[in-house]
Amino acid sequence: MTGSLRDLAQQWLAADPDPQTQDEIQVLLAGPEEDLEQRFNGRLAFGTAGLRGPLAAGPQGMNRVLVRMTAAAIGQRLLEEHADPLVVIGYDARHKSEVFALDSARVLAALGIRSCLLPEALPTPVVAFSVRHLKAEAGIMVTASHNPCQDNGYKVYWADGAQINTPIDAEISAHLDALAPGIALANEGHALITQDSGALSAAYVAYAAGGVASHSAKDLSVVYTPVHGVGRVTLEAAFASAGFAAPMVVAQQADPDPDFSTVEFPNPEVPGTLDLALALAQDEQADLLLANDPDADRLIAGVPQDSGWRVFTGNEIGALLADHVLSKGQGADRLVATTVVSSRLLAAIAAHHGVHYAETLTGFKWIVRPGLANPDLRFVFGYEEALGFAIGDQVRDKDGITAALVFAEMASQAADHGRTVVDLLHALWERHGVHRTGQVTRRFSGHEGEEIMAGLLQTVRSGPPITLANRPITELVDYATGVNGLAPTNALALTMEGARLVIRPSGTEPLLKIYGEVIEPVAAGKAKSAEASADQALSALLSAASGLLSGESPDERPDC
Repeated sequence: MTGSLRDLAQQWLAADPDPQTQDEIQVLLAGPEEDLEQRFNGRLAFGTAGLRGPLAAGPQGMNRVLVRMTAAAIGQRLLEEHADPLVVIGYDARHKSEVFALDSARVLAALGIRSCLLPEALPTPVVAFSVRHLKAEAGIMVTASHNPCQDNGYKVYWADGAQINTPIDAEISAHLDALAPGIALANEGHALITQDSGALSAAYVAYAAGGVASHSAKDLSVVYTPVHGVGRVTLEAAFASAGFAAPMVVAQQADPDPDFSTVEFPNPEVPGTLDLALALAQDEQADLLLANDPDADRLIAGVPQDSGWRVFTGNEIGALLADHVLSKGQGADRLVATTVVSSRLLAAIAAHHGVHYAETLTGFKWIVRPGLANPDLRFVFGYEEALGFAIGDQVRDKDGITAALVFAEMASQAADHGRTVVDLLHALWERHGVHRTGQVTRRFSGHEGEEIMAGLLQTVRSGPPITLANRPITELVDYATGVNGLAPTNALALTMEGARLVIRPSGTEPLLKIYGEVIEPVAAGKAKSAEASADQALSALLSAASGLLSGESPDERPDC
């Protein structure tokens, strides 16, 4: 094996045009055999709709050689299905994103495939929109979303505008397995490579602004941060097009910065990431705080309250947006969807409005599928608890820009009636009960991480706890066997009276996650006290559940 890996490393070195990764390979070839094996034994797997991993030499990292091979594999798969395919290619502002995008266009051109290359670093939703807008056969977005600065990724859409899914991902992967590192490229000015002039971004902005009532948030004071990402220019244009007041942007995070210099982790969910935005919102006495992740496909929101600022969870934003969207429209043919790890509140909201509800596996490659599978229904809203929201069917992926517009519209209309967004949430709780959700996570590193995560899940699968936080387990659902028509996946759900836990590995990071939810009824006018009670119950449940990630018996741990 060592000899073959060394031969592969030499082939990779000969094909690599990047001096930085060339130097890395030279060091690996001169160093310990285990280091060479770690980089060249296997390759990055297709995960959530494509590739994602650290910028590094070899098939286990994101680099120009692997990107060129991946583009070739996508092109080969397209040519099996289409005589003259078109691919939209976009990129974010991370290190090497632009060169990865151009390399992809050149590889496709060498295969005789047309591409439309976006002119600058833009949000992921612009690419997802453009695939359908141009009736393209595929889309490629070079992004690692909210991963750390040392990562990059490669997200792939197909002709339906959705992220690739089974079996297309496996078919592309098979093509990739058959390729050698040296890939033919066309020149940069090849006739099959079209440079978009900005028309696609303008069309996206018009679409996003058209989904809200014009001028409905013209008096709303909004603080916004793109968290060093690519969302600002597009969001500002969408707000202006909708007649909304221009947001106040956090200056230190306004422009793209691939090193994300003011945050430890560029994920708006991570504590500390919103500190600068919260400080500006407090100083300016703003009405609303909005933030996107670096590729602007996610949204987080907050509002002022008596005790400071309240930042909503993804499940709370999902419930608020869903009820607002459903209240604006009519028709029993409407469809909303969320995932098995998200709150069950959306199901209750759907039943209240008399619309269809679907529950899918985690990720938007699954969330949009019920709409595609049921063309007689109108997909009007989908969300996942990790701050991903899709409003309508034009962008078949999460979209932090349109979600921000609709959230601002909702907040403004509530204020017009003397209410706050918190009042809207409390009204939902009074109707359906307090739904409080939270997570426990454990991060792993190295090749052994996946094995450890699989082992922990298997331990729970083979010997589940009898109780957690004094709540008897009434049902164990093993999604690895396939449940309710869902594809088999490595996840478990433990159901209790008024509570639930779901355990699964992350699809984009080396994390094992436990999602907890507690549901408690609310008497009229008692939302705050019910919330406090549910928070205590959730804390006890997650404390007990944390033993499942450490290998301890949860029944031997204190409940809170």
